[in-house]
Amino acid sequence: MWQGDEKGEDELLASCYRKSLELARKYSIKTIAFPAISTGAYGFPPVRAAGIAIYQIREFLQKNELPETVFLVCYNKETCKSIKKALEGSL
Repeated sequence: MWQGDEKGEDELLASCYRKSLELARKYSIKTIAFPAISTGAYGFPPVRAAGIAIYQIREFLQKNELPETVFLVCYNKETCKSIKKALEGSL
């Protein structure tokens, strides 16, 4: 649950992406898809969550061969805008 990052939510979300990617590598998974983790009922700010996701995924992929493909799944327009904004800011 988002609580204004008073409980280290940014790091928890980052860890979720890292651990998932590590498991994909460990089990030789070539493709993985992520929803906008925690941005729905848990209330994580979408733009902030997208930035964390993009950063963690890029960092991991720069150092690892697997997974080869990562999909970020948008479930609404706000999520897609947030992901696009994060991608543009990280190029």
